[in-house]
Amino acid sequence: MVRAAPTKTVLVLGDSLSAAHNIPVEAGWVHLLEVRLKDMEPGWTVINASISGETSLSGANRLPALLAQYHPRVVAIELGANDGLQGLPLANLRTNLGTMIDAAQHAGAKVLLLGIEMPVNYGPQYRDGLRAVYADLAHEKQAALVPFLLEGVALNPALMQEDGLHPVAAGEPIVLNTVWPQLQLLLPH
Repeated sequence: MVRAAPTKTVLVLGDSLSAAHNIPVEAGWVHLLEVRLKDMEPGWTVINASISGETSLSGANRLPALLAQYHPRVVAIELGANDGLQGLPLANLRTNLGTMIDAAQHAGAKVLLLGIEMPVNYGPQYRDGLRAVYADLAHEKQAALVPFLLEGVALNPALMQEDGLHPVAAGEPIVLNTVWPQLQLLLPH
């Protein structure tokens, strides 16, 4: 089977943090990324395949079809928050994220792993373990890493919705600025 050449596409596979939860889609960081790419890196397309409520297992199940459909050059994986909120075993998250990284790289894409953090009430053992999953996988599989997607946003109540989990529209440009430096390094010139 001949593999299709990667297109100038960034595929974002995430959950509600990338699906513009309770804000206009145009205000979400993924749409803002698309606007920035059109200005700075003409010819690139952004596909937002994010779904609110997505877990790492459902993302791993959906990714092969998305890779076959879009042939992305870059895959940004922003999953794990719902696994964490459900208290699912970190070993399962690690396996699912690893499967997605392997699939994307096998399809010829570069991978950007977007880490998340759990609220402090989840305890230091789970929170530290979650951080380690992202860091270890990025190192082991030579994927780019943003350790915490909501850096500079999550602890600022003015930038978060009342649920304390999702940014308001004003926080989304900060999220993009957190992602951009690592993403930009993956864009071939």
